[in-house]
Amino acid sequence: MTKRKPPVEKNETIDVVFEDLTHEFSGVAKVEGYPIFVPKALPGEKATIKITKVNKNFAFGRLMEIHEVSPERQEVVSEDFAQFGGCQLQHMTYEGQLKAKHEQVKNAITRIGNIKDTVIHPVIGMENPWHYRNKMQVPVGMKDGKFIAGFYRERSHEIVDMNTSLIQSEDINEVFQAVKELCIRFHIQPYNEEKHNGVLRHIMLRSGQNTGEVMICFITKTKKLPNEEMLVQEITKRFPNVKSITHNVNSKRTNVIFGEETRVIHGSEYIHDTIGDIKFAISTRSFYQVNPTQTKVLYDKALEYAQLTGEETVMDAYCGIGTITLFLAQKAKKVYGVEIVPEAIDDAIRNVALNGITNVEFAVGEAEKVIPAWYEEDIKADTLVVDPPRKGCDEALLKTIIDMKPKRVVYVSCNPATLARDLRILEDGGYKTEQIQPVDMFPHTTHVECVVELTLR
Repeated sequence: MTKRKPPVEKNETIDVVFEDLTHEFSGVAKVEGYPIFVPKALPGEKATIKITKVNKNFAFGRLMEIHEVSPERQEVVSEDFAQFGGCQLQHMTYEGQLKAKHEQVKNAITRIGNIKDTVIHPVIGMENPWHYRNKMQVPVGMKDGKFIAGFYRERSHEIVDMNTSLIQSEDINEVFQAVKELCIRFHIQPYNEEKHNGVLRHIMLRSGQNTGEVMICFITKTKKLPNEEMLVQEITKRFPNVKSITHNVNSKRTNVIFGEETRVIHGSEYIHDTIGDIKFAISTRSFYQVNPTQTKVLYDKALEYAQLTGEETVMDAYCGIGTITLFLAQKAKKVYGVEIVPEAIDDAIRNVALNGITNVEFAVGEAEKVIPAWYEEDIKADTLVVDPPRKGCDEALLKTIIDMKPKRVVYVSCNPATLARDLRILEDGGYKTEQIQPVDMFPHTTHVECVVELTLR
């Protein structure tokens, strides 16, 4: 049998019509049924493209000229910012983004999970989908003899120099610009990734959206931060809301941002923020949701789906610093939280004390080992909440859920594909997927979060 040759060749220029979007939101066009994926193309558009890569079953292309424009296309707000790998959907209207994310969730649930009888609600978006992030991690470098700091260009380690970001909070943008100027003024030498020399690797900033408190961390290769005292003096004189400045040392040749050693050089080890009625202490390396506005929407929905009456025992797998745990504790009889990162559990215990909550117990370990151990000790959950990383739940945890048979499971997910896979396993184990609520936690990016309500059949 002769192998079919792809109908296009590399560097060929052709006219196409886009029919669909991939899960990464590239446009999909077909030539003789052969799919071609083109970044930043939208369904319904007619365009000239250049083929950049040809594989046996599909090809990639680049937009050259659009002849018929989709009504969902909008002008890119910032050409510079369009190069940043974390802001891929600027070319789509916000309404278009929400529709596309809904379609992404629906496709994953029906095609991967083979679940066709559940309600998938429209995506809950933001009233103002700009300047929502409360955290910025900025790589530092040199270009043409100049100090630069910004973001990595999409799919590369090349730094795009920037002074302001359209998705970072305004207070962080303002502090970042000043810090960058001060680093230049005090001759703090940027780190060189290739030569593994220099001083300053990254600048990290965090803010408390509801408290206005700001934290700055300087990550260096060296044990010493040059002109530290003058730097701190200038920053705190200009910005009294900077409540914490820390210095982290990472001397390794690595892409990992933080090293093990962090010291406080001004103020406190923590800044604070609130989500609803719950207060959180956030340290330099704490995990804390970067969009508190939508986090409250997400957690309120999780609480609604949990349908707690005050009599339930609840387990929170992958609990992090206890954000969902503390929300659940307001309505449950007892909540058990489990998390693999010891520092996150330290933060969680601190946050429980900060809020005077007494009905929570935490354990450090893998959820897929700790929860089965609790089950063997006859600690059972009426309601179980999972919020796993992108890879989804471990098989052992899903098996324990099916064996334990909590009446209700609330699944919080940041990856529709692994969510759909896990829902299929839970459905086959006796659960029904009642409803799915997607929430847009990261506008102008390809990410979407979901909260799912499952009940025991």
